[in-house]
Formats: sequence, C-alpha cells, structure tokens
Amino acid sequence: MASQSPFFGKRDRDTDNFNSRPAPLVGAGTNLAGTPVNPSSLTTGASSAAAAAPAVKEGGSKLTVGPNIKLKGVEITDCDTLVVEGMVEATMDSRVIQISEQGEFKGSAEIDIAEIRGVFDGNLTVREKLVIHSTGKVTGKIRYGKIVIEEGGQLSGEISFGTSESKKSGLQSA
Repeated sequence: MASQSPFFGKRDRDTDNFNSRPAPLVGAGTNLAGTPVNPSSLTTGASSAAAAAPAVKEGGSKLTVGPNIKLKGVEITDCDTLVVEGMVEATMDSRVIQISEQGEFKGSAEIDIAEIRGVFDGNLTVREKLVIHSTGKVTGKIRYGKIVIEEGGQLSGEISFGTSESKKSGLQSA
C-alpha cells in the first residue's frame, strides 16, 4: 500500500515531514506589500518606508494596501498608520495616512498627519500636518492645521485652515 500525504488522511509512520523541514528565517523575504525585507535593516531600524517618510514615526498598528489591491466600502478604525499603494474607498479616523504615487484614496478621513504622493478625493481633515508631494493630487473638502505643498503638487476644492478640534479649543480658551 502506498503512503499518503498527512494532509489527506493516513500518515506514513516512517517519515515525519513536519519535523524534517528547516525552520523559516525570521525577517527574511518580503512583507505583505511585496517589498523585500532585509534582516539587517530590522536591527538598524532602516526601511524603505522609513526612508521615504522620515517625519513619520513607525510603530503601532499599520495597514498596508498593496499595489493592485482594491479595498472598498469599509470603515477603518484603530489603525495608527494606513499606507495606500492600491485603491481604497473608505471612511477612517487614524493617526497617519501615506498615499504612494500609484495609490488612491476616495472617501472621508480624519488624520493627524497626511502624506500624499498619489490621489486623495473626498473629505480630508488633517489635525496636524498635510504634506502634498510633487506627484500628489488632493481634491474635495480639505481642512488642515499646517500644510506643505511641493512644486507640482495639486490641491483643489473647498479648502480651509483649521480643524473642528482647533476651533473648539479656541472657543473654550476665549
């Protein structure tokens, strides 16, 4: 009688396939976005995302929507950092959003820090700092605390300085 794979019923007692496999290397390979991960960069703290956005602190919960991924009709909560490399249609309240050059976000977002290299279309409230890079395009109803627009960056729609939180605090201190 021929031996069968352990996944389909009986198990061959002479060989144990699970114990004969080498242990996977931790930190080697690619992340969920398909970006190569170098184990030495884990010890130094350097990564391509950190190099691209040195002003944004790493840590906390992070959601990456990779290239060619479409995420539609969701509410994103309890996410410290959202990295958009594909297309997201959502409502969110978060700390940081990073939209890559090929990334696109449609919907409503309340964010502490927004870094736009791709497209944002919808309602955007940035409590602290909005950065639009030269390849970025932001349209819709935009409120911001501070703003930086690189040459070539586009901003259009209903744009206002100050967020609802800063207005509330201004009224309370008066």
